[in-house]
Amino acid sequence: MSEDALSSIPAARWGGMSSAELALAVGGFGIGTGEFAIMGLLPQVADDLSISVPYAGHVISAYAIGVVVGAPLLAVLAARYSRHNVLLALMSLFALGNIASAVAGSFGLLVAARFLAGLPHGAYFGVAALVAAGMAAPHQRARAIGRVMMGLTVATLLGTPLVAWFGQALGWRAAFAIVGAISVLTVVLTWFYVPKDRANPAASPLKELGALGKSQVWLTLGICAIGCGGMFAVFSYITPALTEVAGVSLGSVPIMLSVFGAGMILGNIVGSRLADWSLMSAIGIALVFNLLAYVLFYFTMTTPWMAVINVLLIGGGFAVVPGIQMRLMDVAGEAQTLAAALSHSAFNLANALGAWLGGLSIAAGYGWTSTGLVGAMMSVGGIGIFLSSVLLDRSKAKAVGHR
Repeated sequence: MSEDALSSIPAARWGGMSSAELALAVGGFGIGTGEFAIMGLLPQVADDLSISVPYAGHVISAYAIGVVVGAPLLAVLAARYSRHNVLLALMSLFALGNIASAVAGSFGLLVAARFLAGLPHGAYFGVAALVAAGMAAPHQRARAIGRVMMGLTVATLLGTPLVAWFGQALGWRAAFAIVGAISVLTVVLTWFYVPKDRANPAASPLKELGALGKSQVWLTLGICAIGCGGMFAVFSYITPALTEVAGVSLGSVPIMLSVFGAGMILGNIVGSRLADWSLMSAIGIALVFNLLAYVLFYFTMTTPWMAVINVLLIGGGFAVVPGIQMRLMDVAGEAQTLAAALSHSAFNLANALGAWLGGLSIAAGYGWTSTGLVGAMMSVGGIGIFLSSVLLDRSKAKAVGHR
């Protein structure tokens, strides 16, 4: 079944979401919850497995490596299969990884299980975005992708703190068991509500790899890897910035993290609508917004009330994500699946790069809020790559016009 056929299928709607989008968003909710909940449970993992907390942190790195490796690998392997079946397989693999995490008997097995759970992350979001866009009207594709990504943003607001609370009350293994259950639910919902399509006989792994030969694909991935890194430079060290600079009590930090989640939800909604209005304008506006938010963070993170505003604005930086996802799909040609999945590899690279550069600034003695300046510089870098992409588009358009 073609994407045009998908868009003609009637579906029940829930608060503006089709039943298919809701099914895909539940999967995003499970992935987001599974990725972030462990961060609040590392001391329990370390205590249970008799290791240090920094050493336990390797389980987070294992998941991130799984995302970076799995996104392109699984996207290429999935080229010959229907997207409905690929989604079922990816979420089944994610469920297996989390169930294996819950029953892992040693640290080595836990690391392996987290790597396994990370493999389908990027490919799932990439294929889900393609399916959502294929079911939407042409002028509403970004909003459809945004509704699917809503699962990820809601996970930061509700899923992560709730599952972390259950993990603290019942043990860290319970957190992974809950995420595994959400994954199984997603498989069921996908089976019943996501339209079944036919495999594209013209698709092939070689055509998917063709995306890597397109300069605009690399430029868009660069915008994501550099331009989105500022969010992680700031957020990775937000707790000490809140408590030691802004004067927020330690007990209020979970509330502030929920404010960050609310900002992500708002950013996702606004960014999706902007991208449907004007795709490249939406990306440029979001990058400039992030630059201003990080500068404001650096200069005004002095009181609890300003901290609320700053954390909300930084979470709002997620507005750039729907536009980047759409841009990759537009410039990838026939390599749609790989390009859509690679955006999540780039996003995880932004996570690693931002956290590393923010840590260097703090270690150099520039203070907890210096991460705002790091984020601002990364935003400037993202804007530079964005402008290069725009200029390349214009030069190609001129060349075509002179023929």
